[in-house]
Amino acid sequence: MKYKHMRFMKHTLAAIAALMLCSMAQAGNGITFKWVDTDVRQEKDVQPSEFLKKAFAFPAWRGEKVNAEAVIWAETDLQEVSVTASDLVCGRSVIPSCAVSTSFVRYVMGDKLDETQYGQCGRRDSTVWPRYLSADMLDNVVATDIAASMSQPVWVSVKVPADAAPGKYRGKITLKGKGIAEMSLPVEIEVQDRLMPEPSEWGFHLDLWQNPYSVARWHNVRLWSDEHFEYLRPVMQMLADAGQKVITATVLDKPWNGQTEDPFGPMITKIKRADGSWLYDYTIFDKWVEFMMGLGIDEQINCYSMVPWKMSFDYFDQATNSLASVECTVDSPEFANYWGSFLKDFQEHLRVKGWLGKTNIAMDERSMEAMLATIALVKSAAPEIGIALAGSYHEEIQADINDLCITSVEEFPEDIREQRHQDGLVSTYYTCCAEGYPNTFLASVPAEGSWIGWYALAHNFDGYLRWAFNSWTIDPIRDGRFRTWAGGDCYMVYPEARSSIRFEKLIEGIRDYEKARIMMAEWEARGEAGKIARFQAALDAFIIPNIPIHGAAAPVTAARKILAEK
Repeated sequence: MKYKHMRFMKHTLAAIAALMLCSMAQAGNGITFKWVDTDVRQEKDVQPSEFLKKAFAFPAWRGEKVNAEAVIWAETDLQEVSVTASDLVCGRSVIPSCAVSTSFVRYVMGDKLDETQYGQCGRRDSTVWPRYLSADMLDNVVATDIAASMSQPVWVSVKVPADAAPGKYRGKITLKGKGIAEMSLPVEIEVQDRLMPEPSEWGFHLDLWQNPYSVARWHNVRLWSDEHFEYLRPVMQMLADAGQKVITATVLDKPWNGQTEDPFGPMITKIKRADGSWLYDYTIFDKWVEFMMGLGIDEQINCYSMVPWKMSFDYFDQATNSLASVECTVDSPEFANYWGSFLKDFQEHLRVKGWLGKTNIAMDERSMEAMLATIALVKSAAPEIGIALAGSYHEEIQADINDLCITSVEEFPEDIREQRHQDGLVSTYYTCCAEGYPNTFLASVPAEGSWIGWYALAHNFDGYLRWAFNSWTIDPIRDGRFRTWAGGDCYMVYPEARSSIRFEKLIEGIRDYEKARIMMAEWEARGEAGKIARFQAALDAFIIPNIPIHGAAAPVTAARKILAEK
């Protein structure tokens, strides 16, 4: 007995000594490895001071993806640092480590602005718009070096399997590096017995405009080649996995007058024969639409634009064997001739392809006068093609617009929106360079991304539009600034299918929107008037002027607490 006792003590003392050595190794390097709030952007050259006790504040549904964030900071340089995840275990049930992703967050150059500045549009002046390093890009490297006294955030996501058993799952993420002792953070996630629908089944109408031209330039491949589409695939799959509903197509050259680093070209070639008749080549348009539909983005096609920012309309002139254009106004015979012939042919092409019921001619921030003329021409030449508008609300034309998107600062009359819903018409809102908040700039508070989905829910919008999913700047992985827009305004994701904190937070809000719709229907069916009233009170807090007063995170957290109740 005495021998056994001594052997036990020996092993215990050895274990304590090992722990002390480990602790001394960690302390000697002065390393911090702790959980932080995903709603707070970590400053690169500031030692983090606010930490969380656990990774995930709210339960997850089966099939849901949830996010957490850790930070690494050290007094000395660290080399070859990696962070890996273990399996998450609940009894005999396991969420495998392959369902847990860990990504180093990279800092990207943006504009350091307050809410009165970063919402402004126009030419950027570096003396007025100071530089700012924003923790945003989720890199795809396995290991990295970390400079002394510099924060290195780590984004952690768990994709809960759809067949996961309910319960509390536990595991860890582990930090390793050259010459340092391993350090671990516990991961605990509660899975509820509820199933998140697949993104293709989400009701949220997400419309982030795609730019295939940026992908070709970045990878230096021939436009519309097989190689181009292979590079497009992982980027656009990210969009499909976010529940995107709309394919962005361009039916003429530079519908936005080249406002991006990579201008949008025409996906449909218009050929004017020598006898004055017209011929149309839909090869690129068909290839692009079929590609996007193959990824699961197949609900709607928005074709820009009959009324571009510069009223110039391209075509190939067979008589001169050269490219040509005509400049005219919406009330001119030239406009009616150019578009009338095309619309009739386009309608028949869409009928053959089976896309007629989901295609709109789309306009962006055009006047009511221009819209009236355009609507009249479309109704006359191709009445089965729909119309979309992202712009100001005009009562006189709203009933003619299948997909109407207004700015976040405008009012959409409740009775009109309800009538549009009953008529099967889409009503959404958007933000761009003009809206200081909520927004998804590199300078925006991360919580504003989630706030966007909640605002749509609170104000009965069908969804959200933003003009730039991937209109990349010259060097987007390092510098998100652009000559005319605030940093990050041009894109939400990075080349080679790198996501961002901004994009992940936006998707969080969309998932909340879907969960809330499901729960509200259940509460109503069960007659839980009290819970409905409490939830509605939480939704009432989603008012844009409240953001600079109370912040974007507070109302999101309060509403999520009600959704998480059993």
